[in-house]
Amino acid sequence: MSKPKIAVIYYSTYGTNYAVARAAARAAEEAGAEVRLRRVAETAPAEVVQSQEARAKQLASMQDIPEVSHADMEWAEGYFVAAPTRYGVSASQLRAFFDTLGGIWQQGKLGNKTFTATTSAQNTHGGQEQTILSLYATAMHWGCIIVAPGYTDPVKFEDGGNPYGFSTNAGGLDDAGERSVAYQARRLVEMTRKLVA
Repeated sequence: MSKPKIAVIYYSTYGTNYAVARAAARAAEEAGAEVRLRRVAETAPAEVVQSQEARAKQLASMQDIPEVSHADMEWAEGYFVAAPTRYGVSASQLRAFFDTLGGIWQQGKLGNKTFTATTSAQNTHGGQEQTILSLYATAMHWGCIIVAPGYTDPVKFEDGGNPYGFSTNAGGLDDAGERSVAYQARRLVEMTRKLVA
């Protein structure tokens, strides 16, 4: 049985998407994938980060996790992306990293891979669905195959019901959310395995 290579890529300001990414990485490994957990570099000025105690503490707690690189993007056969919403699109830190990928995109090194996404926002209608859809638009430009959870498992009726990918309010990763993230990660592994077999 093939061992799909999955990159779990996240940006997290206060910890919600970090928790989602860790849950996704665990589930993907349990499903038989080789996983790289990678964080997106913080691009906000240090004085801004340090002026917010919770934000500074969160960043310090993640220093042992490598920052995502172009090599990780080339290595992976599937991507699990977690990032907070900002005005209906993903946080600028993730967008800034994606904007550096033009060279490897032009070489076709991002295409024919699977892609799934999750997000969080301050409130339920704070752009969560739009953020995931905007990430999928980027993935379609790369030539990726979107692996949305849809309503293919009962957990999607327990976690808030977003068919595009798990989404939650900031700080809201509860038991149903963890099970939903795990399901989405397993589904990504399953579809990636079919693609690379």
